[in-house]
Amino acid sequence: CSPSVRRSSSPIDPTSVSFIEPKDIKWIPNSAGTAEQAVLYGDPAKPGLYIIRYKWKAGNMSRPHFHPNDRLIVVLSGIWWVGTGEVFDPNSTVPMRAGTYVTHYGKKIHYDGAKDEDTIIQIHGIGPAASTPAERKP
Repeated sequence: CSPSVRRSSSPIDPTSVSFIEPKDIKWIPNSAGTAEQAVLYGDPAKPGLYIIRYKWKAGNMSRPHFHPNDRLIVVLSGIWWVGTGEVFDPNSTVPMRAGTYVTHYGKKIHYDGAKDEDTIIQIHGIGPAASTPAERKP
């Protein structure tokens, strides 16, 4: 233990600090079973700041879409693949490795997901969150 790290037998005051350990995060699967979501802060369906984590299952990609507001994203694990434009082309996506910071700009078309491995991303945004399909068939 580093000398600068103090250990205390006192619990943390929950009025000052709250936390969720990874084992206690409540993941909710989508109806297709291709992804899971965990809301960490706020309510994405309501106005205001929200923070959510998505666990993309390997082989799951979204189709071209856009969101009304900017979304600020950090790749926590795996490789998240991101593409832009109205035509869905998984081969044109770019890998975003763990630790990468990504901004999806509001009203700009993109698609994304996991290819060969499960991937976890954390999204910060201003609600209400929405996703509008924007795919054009070639």
